[in-house]
Amino acid sequence: MTASAQSRSGQSLAGKRLVFVVTEDWFFASHFLPMARAALRMGLSVAVVTRVRAHRAVIEAAGIRVVPLEAERSSLNPMAAGYAAGQLSGILKALSADIVHCVALRGILVGGTAAAMAGIPRRVFALTGLGLLGAREDATGRLSRLALKGLIRGPLASRQTRFLFENPDDARALGLDPSDTAVTLVGGAGVDPEAFAPRPLPPPAPLRVAIVARMLWSKGIDVAVEGVRQARAGGAAVELSLYGAPDPSNRRAIPEATLRSWSHDGVTWHGPTGDVAGAFAVHHVGALPSRGGEGLPRTLLEAAACGRAILTSDVPGCRDLVRDGIEGLLVPPGDAAALAAALTRLAADPALVARMGAAARARILEGGYTEAAVAETVAGLYAELLA
Repeated sequence: MTASAQSRSGQSLAGKRLVFVVTEDWFFASHFLPMARAALRMGLSVAVVTRVRAHRAVIEAAGIRVVPLEAERSSLNPMAAGYAAGQLSGILKALSADIVHCVALRGILVGGTAAAMAGIPRRVFALTGLGLLGAREDATGRLSRLALKGLIRGPLASRQTRFLFENPDDARALGLDPSDTAVTLVGGAGVDPEAFAPRPLPPPAPLRVAIVARMLWSKGIDVAVEGVRQARAGGAAVELSLYGAPDPSNRRAIPEATLRSWSHDGVTWHGPTGDVAGAFAVHHVGALPSRGGEGLPRTLLEAAACGRAILTSDVPGCRDLVRDGIEGLLVPPGDAAALAAALTRLAADPALVARMGAAARARILEGGYTEAAVAETVAGLYAELLA
């Protein structure tokens, strides 16, 4: 048990059971293992209910039980969600869960319903971004957020429900005050600053920019491609590398044929990489021109930890990590011309790129964005609920 968690709980937590509800095993493995390990150190028994694909062995190697539950994350169909919640309720009862930690929007809707059905009042709702619901400013988007607010703060919540947000805008979108005692803000999933350590910058020209993300339209990959085209047409020496694969279960995935068609004149799609730190090591800038709906993108945390300047959109989550002109540059979402201007500015000023990269690394170490800082915060939340 961590010292802070022990002091808050005042009792042994051995034998208490924490159950994560996550739609995909890869998402749990890439983002939530540090939190789970912190819970194990506290003496909690930890299980994860998820759709099992290729990451079961990695999760089980950490001492975490994996319970399969097939559910399609791209669908919020009420009947499908209700069926999944019924199955999950039985699983939570069988596991004798003391805390249910529900991750992402669908995990909260299904897991919160299941926890209510199973009579488990201690719930953690971790919103990792609002997706299209957060990015849309039309009537459909506003109505959807209103309905979501009514559910998450109404029938899905208990007096012992706690909310984890990665940026304050998402809390406000659901009608919650970020300073409320039921709300905790964390630095995304956090990043390991030793695994993502700075390496020397490449030679200054051309300016090499990397996007390491799922290849989705919502991530603004097309905006980056067009921005680079415009910057190069204006005479800037800029190259863009895309690392990532289309997500077949996400309807916003960019077709592979489109990614291949973009790979010319300074743009290269490399496919997925197993060495993110190595990818950033040979680039000057980490970019993500997201259209919105982010929590706090892990790729920006990793790029910043590697000491790379950041180029991203002025949207919730991204702008909470990156302060314009300090750790990097912010541009309006969907604005290829503004992105081209930012690229041109960076390409012309290698000293600025280096200063921003150093500031980005310091931001990670000092701003609560490390895995250790995030895990400690969440462990304290578990201890409070079980006290």
